[in-house]
Amino acid sequence: MAINEQIALLCKELQLPTISEHHHSLSNQAAKEGWKYSEYLYENLKREADNRAQRSRATLTKMAGFPTIKTLEQFDFDFTVGVNRRQIEELSTLEFIKRKENIILLGHSGVGKTHLAIALAYAAVQKRIKARFITASDLIIQMTHAKKEKRYDSFIKQAVMAPSLLVIDEIGYFPMSKDDAHHFFQVISKRYERGSVIVTSNLVFSQWSGIFANDKVVTTAILDRLLHHSHVINILGDSYRLKEKKEEGLIDSDLYKFQTKKSLKRT
Repeated sequence: MAINEQIALLCKELQLPTISEHHHSLSNQAAKEGWKYSEYLYENLKREADNRAQRSRATLTKMAGFPTIKTLEQFDFDFTVGVNRRQIEELSTLEFIKRKENIILLGHSGVGKTHLAIALAYAAVQKRIKARFITASDLIIQMTHAKKEKRYDSFIKQAVMAPSLLVIDEIGYFPMSKDDAHHFFQVISKRYERGSVIVTSNLVFSQWSGIFANDKVVTTAILDRLLHHSHVINILGDSYRLKEKKEEGLIDSDLYKFQTKKSLKRT
């Protein structure tokens, strides 16, 4: 059996597809340029490691369930009020995940809460940290189904506890029943000091009791755990989406001003 065939078989057995694909061209380059054996080995291993990391990031990005990809470079810090660029840059180091800290993003619709949440989670998966994005409504629906199908514990283990970072979007956009509130409490309680959570909400904390079936005990318990180790970012300003529609001429200036003032007042 030729040496190249033997190498191919060993690479398949050891699961080294990149080395299998590129070792021949690299060996020719090494011969022409007079590489040391160690340099040739390093280049092979580096390509394999880089390719493996790229595949890992792609898999983690798919598993995260992002509705779209957003990055911090795309975020308009000049348009919003209440977002400290230095604080976001510090959070983007992802040390908050190592410390099991939470991030709470508050503000009315369209100010960039979800953008920041996705961007930080996307930065995490680029560092090969497992993250998951889900809306509050979808989370409750999935937990309810898991309860009915008698796989609640496995759902908690796999969907709630497995990610190092869990993003729960749009808390407060619909009221929860007492059972729903209990499910949400289970998520926050299980992850307390064991995993980071990013949550977004259009409501200030004093209005959260209305989200959780007006159960002040459950609301207090949820907030107590969320806020204990947390970074709270209250975003003010106009809606990105309304701003874009205004610039496209799809809504008039008076309606734009009315809607943004109404949203600021509500928040």
